Amino acid sequence: MEYETVIGLEVHVQLQTQSKMFCPCRADYHDAPVNSRVCPVCLGLPGSLPVINKKAVEYTIMMGLALGCEIPGLTKFDRKNYPYPDLMKGYQISQYDMPLAMNGRLEITADGQDSSVRVERVHLEEDVSKLQHVNGGNNDAHSLVDVNRSGVPLMEVVSHPDMRTPEEARSYLTKLHSIIQYLGVSTANAQDGSFRCDANISLRPFDQEEYGTKAEIKNMNSLSAVFLALNHEVERQRKVLDSGERVVQETRGWSEERGATYSQRSKEEAHDYRYFPEPDLPPLVVDQVWIEEIRAKIPQLPADRLKSFMDAYGLPEYDARLLTNSRAMADYFDKAAGFRPTSGDESDRFAKNISNWMLGDLSRLLNLQNMEIEQSSVSPEHLFELIKLVDEGTVSVSMAKTVLEEAFESGGSPAQIVQEKGYTQISDSSTVESAVGEAIDANPQAVSDYMGGKETAAKFLVGQVMKITKGQAKPDLVNELVVAALENLK
Repeated sequence: MEYETVIGLEVHVQLQTQSKMFCPCRADYHDAPVNSRVCPVCLGLPGSLPVINKKAVEYTIMMGLALGCEIPGLTKFDRKNYPYPDLMKGYQISQYDMPLAMNGRLEITADGQDSSVRVERVHLEEDVSKLQHVNGGNNDAHSLVDVNRSGVPLMEVVSHPDMRTPEEARSYLTKLHSIIQYLGVSTANAQDGSFRCDANISLRPFDQEEYGTKAEIKNMNSLSAVFLALNHEVERQRKVLDSGERVVQETRGWSEERGATYSQRSKEEAHDYRYFPEPDLPPLVVDQVWIEEIRAKIPQLPADRLKSFMDAYGLPEYDARLLTNSRAMADYFDKAAGFRPTSGDESDRFAKNISNWMLGDLSRLLNLQNMEIEQSSVSPEHLFELIKLVDEGTVSVSMAKTVLEEAFESGGSPAQIVQEKGYTQISDSSTVESAVGEAIDANPQAVSDYMGGKETAAKFLVGQVMKITKGQAKPDLVNELVVAALENLK
């Protein structure tokens, strides 16, 4: 039987505030000593009272507005009760039936098609503590609780089950992640847990309107993990249904090592959490004036910036999309392009060169060091300087790649590196002719192949000349002199 996949996502985003959600403890817990960011409120001690973090509320409303959500005039917080060891109070302060934002939408492109995913709600809650599991010897396995993360503001974006493929889910997450970065409400760093995703997935026959039984895959912390876990779960549920069995509603984890999901516990329903209004916090009135003040702070978002990159710089959509997926990449490009010539065709050509270097060699160096572009020691001005050196014929493209690597390592100016290392392009014919002669003498088989009609042998010899000259010879001149030398041998 053929099945349709149904996917809904719940994305948890740690907000970048100075203090925690309901207490004055600092929220920068990542590098802090264990249990050093704590107070009676986030420890859940009797008699302690929470106070709402206004900045966290503002960030959540801003996210809702960016997703086209309705912002109700009245919202409240609720107690979500569950007895896990990472929740010392026995409940989490969250939002249930009156969230800060609801009924939004996110346009995505996946599998070659545009589609729209409805956003059910964006609500605000507090994060939980972090468990450290210790496998001691002599049956001494135990867990330790670090309370530093407890109470950090956590925004949750909940979609409707509108996605039909893992690729659509990946596209949705990529675009959502980009919007969060542009707004500046979170670092959205998946590696440190600032951007986490739970996925609800079920299968149903194509002719069936009713949803199938869903499984929830918890706490995936990368886009690739979500994509791989969903693909695995599609196949797992398909096999279960094809065998005549029923899919069990449960919570499952994702194992990177095994490349498979695994059962954790039966899935809770809303009534299992025994929600009720938080008695220590009053309902929150969100007036229209405040909403408009927050709306005015929203920067240009990825979709608008993509269009502006295409219009202002003449970039292809492919380049513009890659550059604007990340606010840091877009900002870097804008700064580098600000140094370019102002005339039409020349300006667009230079902008395309900047894009090529950023998406090519610079991204390669960043990926090798697992760095983001804002950490790059090659400034936008230095990248522009390098491209200008190539344009002026001072260095060849191949030599420019070497200069970029050295600038990336040292943070030095490309022009200064070229001058100090003597990397200027060789355009003297006699010097290049000498290198051509050396390459021909050292590669008789390539010469024989050319004489036999294999013209690609000339390209091989051009490469050899570039090696001899350490990439400094002018490529056009090398090509011309290699062909001329080979023709003279006929």
